Amino acid sequence: MFGDLMGMMGKLKETQKKVEETKKRLDTVLIDEKSSDEKLKITLTANRTFKSISIDESLLQDKEELEDYLILTLNKAIERATQVNEAELAAVAKDGMPNIPGMDMFK
Repeated sequence: MFGDLMGMMGKLKETQKKVEETKKRLDTVLIDEKSSDEKLKITLTANRTFKSISIDESLLQDKEELEDYLILTLNKAIERATQVNEAELAAVAKDGMPNIPGMDMFK
């Protein structure tokens, strides 16, 4: 019994390490998003850290239009980055879950 428990604890620690490594790797995964007319381009990491924003000159003439572009495009970028982040972390966590009876809700 204790062998099984120790094995599970070891597997959980290994999974925790893999999750931390995945989080670090996600800092290097870049997500590019742009407005439909490509007047605004945004790059952020899968950990949702913004790396760059490129704004077309024409958007600088109208503050409200620029704000609308920013809101729409930033939200799309954050949503995509969140999907990548969650999928990567879920895959690592699922792979590392010990086989505990009754705990198959994670599979």
